[in-house]
Amino acid sequence: MVRPSGAAPLTVLFLVVLIDMIGFTLVIPFLTYFVQDLATGDGFSDIGARDRWVGIVLASYTLGQFLFTPLLGSLSDRFGRRPVLMFGLASNTVFLIAFGLASTLWMALIARFLAGAGNGNIAVTKAYVGDISDREQLPGRMGMIGAAFGLGFMIGPFLGGVLTDPAEVFGGPFATDWWVAHPYFLPCLFAGTLSFASLILASRMLPESLPESERKVQAESDGLRRVLSSLIGVRDLSPAVGRLILVNASFLLAITMMHATLILFTAMPVDNGGLGFDEMRNGYIFAVVGLIGVIVQGWLIRPLSKRYDSRALMVAGIIMAAIGLGWIPYITTETQAVGVFVIVLISAGHGLFGPTQSTLLASAAEIHGIELGRAMGAQEGFGALSRIVGPVFAAFIWAETVDGTGLWTYHTVFRVAGLIAIMSVLIQLGIKNSSTDSEAASDD
Repeated sequence: MVRPSGAAPLTVLFLVVLIDMIGFTLVIPFLTYFVQDLATGDGFSDIGARDRWVGIVLASYTLGQFLFTPLLGSLSDRFGRRPVLMFGLASNTVFLIAFGLASTLWMALIARFLAGAGNGNIAVTKAYVGDISDREQLPGRMGMIGAAFGLGFMIGPFLGGVLTDPAEVFGGPFATDWWVAHPYFLPCLFAGTLSFASLILASRMLPESLPESERKVQAESDGLRRVLSSLIGVRDLSPAVGRLILVNASFLLAITMMHATLILFTAMPVDNGGLGFDEMRNGYIFAVVGLIGVIVQGWLIRPLSKRYDSRALMVAGIIMAAIGLGWIPYITTETQAVGVFVIVLISAGHGLFGPTQSTLLASAAEIHGIELGRAMGAQEGFGALSRIVGPVFAAFIWAETVDGTGLWTYHTVFRVAGLIAIMSVLIQLGIKNSSTDSEAASDD
């Protein structure tokens, strides 16, 4: 078997990741409203009990990915990348549409969990790129995958906001009782259709990248066990690598807490202290988040990294995000311009953090003689746990404080998220400078 080469497979992979991210992020602007409607319909009339389900449904997707992506990765090692990618796209198509048709909380929860469980496309796509790239080509091609990731995060929320409630927004053929009863179906149908088109495109234009001679004879059934082993094995890594992994986990915990509760705040009636935003305006917010991320990681991070130390940039990113997170509940309808600045502060901080933290982790792993794959595996495992725990933790804090007074109000969850982000700064204080580490390693 000849390995595929040329631009065609990379273009298809770019589209696969782009559509993957559009489908994942497209639900962000309306998921809160959708789950609130379903919870109310299922008898959860109390605001706290109703909103708690928002975090649970958000976390279910990541839980599915956490449990099943290692298995899908192992299957791709045995049967090839192409069939697993096909399966992921088919799963996306079915469960995006199923989510839009959910009429109960349990249907929505199961649809999101199965969507995450069946979709290991990001990990398998990276493996595909590794199959067809040499060492010199790999950074640029991985950067292309990262660009698709950022672009999808920008486009998805915008489309999700615009396409929600077509009976009210567009009228015409959508002005029917069925569309009135299913205001969240059109964005899910659109994302599912994109995923199906990507499936057709990939089936026709994407060759297999892994020769049969290099496939594993027996699929490893311990994919999840390896992930759990990576989590436990972090104690065996160097202190610097371990601290950087915990820095990443705590920062992601803070960010995912914001993802779960930001729209709970912006959608809250103005009389109760919120902003009274609808799905479309929330879509614009997350589109701005994606745009700032693309600008920072696509254009600014390279010149900034040449001028400033990576650790300083990472800490600056954490502090910017922490300030923005704590500032969120103080935004009012009269200070929406300040609100735009806060969102830019958070997204720019996040954009600074990601690449600089990864650079520091790679450098620390090399200095201390630790396999990069092992270090990255441990980081991905802890990061996944943060993305699971964050939405649920935030939703429970929100549920317990949204009707509170004094210190315990809807402000609380954002203050906690900001403090957890600051904790990331404290964790990294024990990491020595790279030069010191290098000298110590050479002395050994």
